[in-house]
Amino acid sequence: MKYDLILENIGQLLTMDYGKEGPLCGKEMDQLIVRENMSIAIKDGKVEEIAAASAALDWEADKRIDCGGRLVTPGLIDPHTHLVFAGSREHEMGLKQQGVPYLEILKRGGGILSTVEKTRAASEEDLYKKAAGHLNEMLSYGTTTVEAKSGYGLEAGAELKQLRTAKKLNAEHPVDVVSTFLGAHAIPAERRNQPEVFLDEMLQLLDVIEKEDLARFVDIFCETGVFTIEQSRAFLTKAKQRGFGLKIHADEIDPLGGAELAAELGAVSAEHLVGASEAGIKRLAETGVIACLLPGTSFYLNKPDHAKARKMLDEGVAVTLATDFNPGSCPTENLQLIMSFAAVMYKMTVKEIWNAVTVNAAHAIGLGGQRGVIAPMQQADLVIWNADNYEYIPYHFGVNHVGTVIKKGAVVYDKGDCHERASLSFT
Repeated sequence: MKYDLILENIGQLLTMDYGKEGPLCGKEMDQLIVRENMSIAIKDGKVEEIAAASAALDWEADKRIDCGGRLVTPGLIDPHTHLVFAGSREHEMGLKQQGVPYLEILKRGGGILSTVEKTRAASEEDLYKKAAGHLNEMLSYGTTTVEAKSGYGLEAGAELKQLRTAKKLNAEHPVDVVSTFLGAHAIPAERRNQPEVFLDEMLQLLDVIEKEDLARFVDIFCETGVFTIEQSRAFLTKAKQRGFGLKIHADEIDPLGGAELAAELGAVSAEHLVGASEAGIKRLAETGVIACLLPGTSFYLNKPDHAKARKMLDEGVAVTLATDFNPGSCPTENLQLIMSFAAVMYKMTVKEIWNAVTVNAAHAIGLGGQRGVIAPMQQADLVIWNADNYEYIPYHFGVNHVGTVIKKGAVVYDKGDCHERASLSFT
């Protein structure tokens, strides 16, 4: 057989192919399958063979890449982003430096509502161009699949505009985009005193969302000053009855019981969880709800408290990590930086971190076993890193370690070997 692409001379290969149907939980996350001196054959966008380096000598292919002893892993997966929006909010940085709380900024017309105003005014074409630029940036950092939430429209037309933009990006951009409907992201100014009326309006959109296949999941911001536990339960229950998977912005600021609600309703994931209670953490473990943790947000907001990742892992919770890319509380597309934050802020091991941004992240967006692994007959989403071992990536923080990104078997980003380029530049 003649292959389309061969990767040869791989130093370390992380496959994440554990032969388990669900995500890795608790202590299971502190493992890695590390294979050395390997080759990979790819055909028709899928991995065909994984074998010792010597096997590649007998393989034929249209293209070969010599990995030069470097690290190869699955493409990274970012399971919580707010990808599609207009404008930016750099002017809020000064308020945050003065210690103005996020909910106070929201009351002043900033925060989410500021972005809502700009997003409502933007055309779908403008939203597409801006979001595509952010996806390009994510791809350059090794992210090949993302979840994208709506929630900057807060009315029918603008919410659908965001979701249709994400669907178009999924069809046209190399990065896979999995959409989540987060219409219940905040209470718009025109419904400030009518939250139940607003939630009913958002639920009415599910007919169109289902008909046009615009979202796989439904999310809600359950937090002080936004939506209560009771409102969130009613909203998510109705979405579940319609066949949507559930996610929930839970216990980000105050311990309202969002983690417990996620467990009660069988959500796929509970997200943020900075204030999650011990009882809530135990319930996540018991029910298999994935904890999607966002250390970049705590860092950017200069919060003294962080999600209790070690407690969650000790209790047996499945953990994943995400950027929370958004214009207000975490404006970064760099999932590698989040990996470093997880090591320093959460005390997660390097093995746990790699599993969190690959195999577990895939399960958090309904793609378990289909993304986040390197295995025969699976889609060939791979990263060749400018490093020779997996520990180096979160260790050397704040820079981009990607050499080449392969998506569906094709090279979609190539920075090359930065060490070679550096030496040539001085000759």
